[in-house]
Amino acid sequence: MLELTDMRPAPAPTTPRAGEQLLVAAEKLFYRRGIGAVGVDLIADTAGVTKRTLYQRFGSKESLVVAYLERRARVWQTHLLDTLAQTPRTSSAEGVELVFAIAAQWAQENPRGCAFVNAWAELGASSHQAVPLIRAEKQWMRDLFARLTGDPGTASQVHMLYEGAQIAFTTLSDDQAYAEAATAALTLVTERNQR
Repeated sequence: MLELTDMRPAPAPTTPRAGEQLLVAAEKLFYRRGIGAVGVDLIADTAGVTKRTLYQRFGSKESLVVAYLERRARVWQTHLLDTLAQTPRTSSAEGVELVFAIAAQWAQENPRGCAFVNAWAELGASSHQAVPLIRAEKQWMRDLFARLTGDPGTASQVHMLYEGAQIAFTTLSDDQAYAEAATAALTLVTERNQR
C-alpha cells in the first residue's frame, strides 16, 4: 500500500478557549454566508466573546479567514488520509476511486460546496493572505493524485475531474457527479497503466 504519511498536515496549533470559540463561529459563518458577508461583530457575538478578544487572538478579520481555511484544510486532509490509510486497496485505480467516494460523502455533509472554491470566488487573485493557502490546498489535492497515479499528467487530468465534480454536485445538485467523475478518472488511470 502506498505510504502517504509525509502528506499529513501539521497538527492544529493550541488555541485558547476564546480563540477556539471564534474559529468555530467563523467557520460556520464564513462557510454558510460567505467571507465578505460576515463582519467581525457577528463573529464575536456568535462566539460569545468581545470584538476586542477577536482582535487580540487573530489581529484582523483577514487573519481569521486564514485560520479558518487552515483549519478546514487540516480537517479535510486528515480525514482523507485517515480513510485512505484504513481502507485496503491494491491498485492506483482503487486509491483514486476511494478519493472520489470520500469526497462525495464529504460533499453530502457540506452542501455549499468546497470552502476553498467559495473563498476563491470572493477573494480572487487579490493580495489577501488567504490566496496562497487556497492555491496550496488545490495543489495538495493534485499532489495526492500524483502520488496515487504515479504520473503528474494523469494526476492533473484526474484533479480536473475532481474539481468539476465538486462544482456539478453543488451548482447542479447532481448526485451522480462524483460517481461519473470517478468512472472517467478510472478510465484515465487504467489507460495510463496499460501503456
